Parts: sequence; structure tokens; C-alpha cells
Amino acid sequence: MIAPLLQVSHLNIEFRQRSGSNFAVNDLSFDLHRAETLGIVGESGSGKSVSCCALMGLLPSPPAIIGKDSQAIFEGANLLSLSASELQKIRGQRISMIFQDPMTSLNPYIRVVDQVAEPLVIHQGMSWKEARRAAIEELARTGIPDTETRARCYPHEFSGGMRQRVMIAMALITRPDILIADEPTTALDVTVQKQVLDLLQERQRELGTAIILITHDLGLVKSYANRIQVMYAGSIVESAPSDELLRNPKHAYTRALIASIPARAKKGEPLQSIPGIAPSLKHAPCGCTFRERNIIGRPELCLRDQVPALQEICPNHWVRSCPGCLS
Repeated sequence: MIAPLLQVSHLNIEFRQRSGSNFAVNDLSFDLHRAETLGIVGESGSGKSVSCCALMGLLPSPPAIIGKDSQAIFEGANLLSLSASELQKIRGQRISMIFQDPMTSLNPYIRVVDQVAEPLVIHQGMSWKEARRAAIEELARTGIPDTETRARCYPHEFSGGMRQRVMIAMALITRPDILIADEPTTALDVTVQKQVLDLLQERQRELGTAIILITHDLGLVKSYANRIQVMYAGSIVESAPSDELLRNPKHAYTRALIASIPARAKKGEPLQSIPGIAPSLKHAPCGCTFRERNIIGRPELCLRDQVPALQEICPNHWVRSCPGCLS
């Protein structure tokens, strides 16, 4: 069996504040293989982005505290225990990240070509002249027209979709092994969303890059991910290959997310939604964290005194074994 490119195990993240502690991620584990796309799905606040920021060493400490037993093994090294200088050699070179909002992720005072070229100067020791030439070629691959001219523009001169293409070029210019795409289609219309995701998929085929695709939109990720992990309140509630999870969802939260996809609603009928909000991670309920919002299963059967275990119900299909959520 081929060893995973990235192996995350027992990742726990806590934010300590004067008012108390927030447990943002609880015992998160997953593997990522070369050229694979792993979709991580869940509502805002479920722990998707913060877990990937931890892998990149982007969480300020304090207040963020990563559990002592947490591991993220990449080529034999634990990313979570590397020094800042060691991690700097990997971040942006071997592992890149596309952040949620290209409006705020690009520096408004620096020309686009220089922002895309900078990783080559820092990580590969290229001269600025060589790096700018490579940046223009990379921008052209992402579909930016009139590249020679547009590359010398500033971010505010680009549309949202074009800025997202710049972010993709910046992330892929070093040919990373892993790309973390955190809500890469935020604030884009449906047509541009598809263009951006198709571009990521095309570049993945060319480079063999593994992608972690973070999104709240299960309808979007189903067409692009090989595997899907559903997160709720800092924990994985279900994980399976994409086809298996969409064909045979087990957990009540997964079924509720699927029912909420607008395309599934019949004409004239109201759109489905999940009532209430996710629980505060500072005062998370004991047992099943979804029981207060469980309208698909049988909430009266949800566990109240113990955390449901993550169990494999069939090959590669894992689910939280809460009787009320599996009913």
C-alpha cells in the first residue's frame, strides 16, 4: 500500500483566553495521498480552516495551543513540531495555501507579477528578472488574458475571479506537493466558481499536486473531491469516498447538509435548512454535539454522557456512532 503524502493524527487545537478555553478541533485524523483531492465540508466554525492553518504554522501561539500528541507527518517530519525556520522551507514551497478572500490576501501596494514571483525568489533563489518571467508564464496558464500587460497591474484592477486566478498562480508556481484551497470560490458567481475549480483540477493533473478543498458547500465539492470529510463542532462526523458518502450518507448532519443543497429542492417547495446554530465550543454539550439540531434522526436517542466514537461501518466509510444521528 502506498504511504500517504500527509498523515494527520489526533490533532487537537485549543484557544486559551481569559474568559476560558475554546476547543476548536478535537481529535482530527486523516490521510492525504499524492494527486488526491480531499474535501473538508462543514458550517462556519466547524474547525475546517483552523485545522489547516495549524498545519501551515499560521496560528498565533498563544492563544492557540496544539495538543502534545497531535501529529502531521509530511515526508517523515512532524509539521506541528518544526521550528519556524524549518517550517519556512516547506511553507510556500512544498505546501501552499489559497486563502478565502483574494480581496484581502493580495497586497494592494505591490504589482501582481511581483507577488506571484516572490515565492521563487525566496524559496528557489531566482533573480527577480527570472522570477517575473516565470510568474508571467504561470499567470498565462491560469487563463489571465493579455498577460504581459495585466501582470504589471495592481490587484484592484482585477475582478474577483481574476484575483482568485492570481492566488492560484502564486500557490502553484513552486510546484507544491500539497495545495490547501480554503473556500477558493468565496464571493464568486456560479460560472466563475466552476472555472476556478476546473482550473485547479487541470493544474492538479499536470503537477500531481494533492489538494485539500475546504468548503461549506457539499453540492460544490461532490464534483471535485475523491473523498469527503464532514466536520461539525470541531470533529469529523463522517468520512468516506465521495460517491459512497453521497449515495449512502449515515450521520444526521451529513443527511441534513445533502437535503440543504438547493438543487435538490422541488420547484415551488421551500428550501431545506438546518435549524439553530452550531454549539459554542467554549460550552459544548456533553455527548452528541448535534442532538439539539437533529431533525432528521431521533434526537431522543442521541448520546448525552459520552462522545460518540468514530467507527468504520464499511471499507473506508467512517461515522460517529451516535444512535440518534444514525436513526
